[in-house]
Amino acid sequence: MKNYLKYLFVTVKGICMGAADVIPGVSGGTIAFMTGIYEELVGSINAINGTAVKLFFTGRFRQFWKHINGNFLFSLVLGIMISILSLAKLMQYLLDYQPVQTWAFFFGLIVASSIFILRGIKSWKANDFVMLVFGIVLGVVVCTLAPTETPDGLWFIFCCGAIAICAMILPGISGSFILLVLGKYKYMMGVLADIVSGKGDWLDFVTVIVFILGALFGIIAFAKFLHWLLQHYHRQTLLVMAGFIIGSLVKVWPWSNMQTVILSQFPDLRPLAVENGLAPELIEQYSGMVDLHVGGAVAFALVGLFLVVGIELAGTWISRKRGTDAPSE
Repeated sequence: MKNYLKYLFVTVKGICMGAADVIPGVSGGTIAFMTGIYEELVGSINAINGTAVKLFFTGRFRQFWKHINGNFLFSLVLGIMISILSLAKLMQYLLDYQPVQTWAFFFGLIVASSIFILRGIKSWKANDFVMLVFGIVLGVVVCTLAPTETPDGLWFIFCCGAIAICAMILPGISGSFILLVLGKYKYMMGVLADIVSGKGDWLDFVTVIVFILGALFGIIAFAKFLHWLLQHYHRQTLLVMAGFIIGSLVKVWPWSNMQTVILSQFPDLRPLAVENGLAPELIEQYSGMVDLHVGGAVAFALVGLFLVVGIELAGTWISRKRGTDAPSE
């Protein structure tokens, strides 16, 4: 009974992590630390190694499950999935009908995240500024040169899953932020929302399965490398990461996609945007007619910023109470 309660609490903690992972800029790793499972999570992920693969393919499933701390991982992933599936429909609605306020909220979250990463860097040197600027330039280039619509092919969904899962062990970046940069955040939220509402078809289920397979591949192929990178080049990695986040803000500027803003306020135009989006002349015509919700955008950006500040302060307080250092965000 004691073990059942233990893993039930792990599932609840997974639900909290899932809620954080749905929101770009809030790291599930921070929630894992605050709830006391960060070290066990990292250790369990690192246990997915050659030994685990050998145990699995030789049919020693009980030893395999014990080696990877399977009960813990299953309980945690179950909680994360419950949370993500529950929130997917809400996020899809907000992105479609309240885009300015939603993107402003994300903007505030990401600004605060980058500030806290930089706050952890002490005794700045010239080299540090070079790494930061490199990260900023990289972020801007990736976000501005990437096409507005990235491929929906299963191969790309697989890659998105593989890259996004690395956020579980890469402090400071959430998996949803990675999807945001790759242009697949809204797409995946839409797929999940359709499945939850019962509107999903077989392709939606295949898409989710391929994404999960990509995530599994990412854990096995990239997780250890990223963990090694943070151990041996922690400072440089954080600086490039913070710069990348700052540069990527061009992707979440609330008014960067006027078509979305127009469609949220003039839903009658949606049928015209089904195939290739709204015609340029329509976007130009309606751009001057929409309410930009500047006040609301500022308010929601501040809410996002203070949310991260609150989470960070709570993490610091818990860290001091335990007498340990929190993982850098």
